[in-house]
Amino acid sequence: MLKTVIQPRVSETDGVGHINNTTVPVWFEAGRNEIFKMFMPDLSFANWRLIVVHTSIDFVSQVYFGKEAEVLTWVEKIGNSSFTLYEELHQEQRLCAKGTVVYVNYNQQTQRSEPIPPHIRNQLAAHLRESVRVNDRD
Repeated sequence: MLKTVIQPRVSETDGVGHINNTTVPVWFEAGRNEIFKMFMPDLSFANWRLIVVHTSIDFVSQVYFGKEAEVLTWVEKIGNSSFTLYEELHQEQRLCAKGTVVYVNYNQQTQRSEPIPPHIRNQLAAHLRESVRVNDRD
């Protein structure tokens, strides 16, 4: 699991006093930086390898300005050329949002997906959710 601490900003607060739900996907993406570095160690857009093909978020509880939030990121599934992440947003030990995102390892030059290299597959596997690891052994 990867953990990213977020400091909510005033500008992310909406008219009803909580963090706007359009902010949560941006925070979830911030939690993926270590995943991005697995594929592009220098984070160069000239060699960017990942494209989003699906995302889903469930909003569970409100998030507020002035209180730290944490994004928790796990790998849920590793396919041949794609992988799924499971993410949660917590504030004051309360689950506020959860979601999934599917990325494809994509070659911008050839405009085709490519298999995830074994060394990256191993790095991703180190962050598998425990429930996934148990299920994989069955």
